[in-house]
Amino acid sequence: MTFADKTVLVTGANRGIGQALVAEALARGARRVYAGTRQPFTHPDARVTPLTLDVTDAAQVRTAADAVESLDILINNAGIAAPDRLTDITVLERHLAVNLFGTHAVTQAFLPALVRSGGAIINILSVNSVAAMPLIPSYSISKAAAFSMTQSLRALLAGQGVRVHAVLPGPVDTDMIKGVDIAKASPESVAQAVFDGVGKGDEEIFPDSMSAPLADNWLNSPTKVLERQLAQQVPAP
Repeated sequence: MTFADKTVLVTGANRGIGQALVAEALARGARRVYAGTRQPFTHPDARVTPLTLDVTDAAQVRTAADAVESLDILINNAGIAAPDRLTDITVLERHLAVNLFGTHAVTQAFLPALVRSGGAIINILSVNSVAAMPLIPSYSISKAAAFSMTQSLRALLAGQGVRVHAVLPGPVDTDMIKGVDIAKASPESVAQAVFDGVGKGDEEIFPDSMSAPLADNWLNSPTKVLERQLAQQVPAP
């Protein structure tokens, strides 16, 4: 896939990885970039169209989908992460509402446009999708669920010509982990790796030094082999 003259939607576009993804899409020649944010947002590039989009607000999701006439690439980036000890169910519910159900709602709302364009879905997940970080268990649980959803969508939508990519970064230098003393990738380098990976057709993208070792044997790993085997159970359209 190339990105020149494409229409892209990025959720959580006002900061961190989302902001970098918008910039990278523009740098690669996107014709239109829809920037979904919860708060009012402006951008100096005329190709950027702000969208008021809280992924947990069903009415806002519907309104945003109605406002976008065509779409080639959906990037589900909006997410939250907060420390907890799995003692308060409301914390887990909030993470699932944003990181899982929000991603699902946006995907379903824009899916007809993506089917028409033969487009792509890019879900920004985490290495904690495959190995939990016990200090942020609700985040890890929600991202693991979102990874499973991504794999399911990949199989279910293949017959409709929609590609589905999972991005599995390690720590990234964003407000989400501000103040945590750990090596972090820059949002810009992650965004570049995301677009490079999608361009190459990688189903899983490991965009930084912490996640990269997972890529070495991923395609032949038991997890990936099993995913392919199970995907064969999906009836042909």
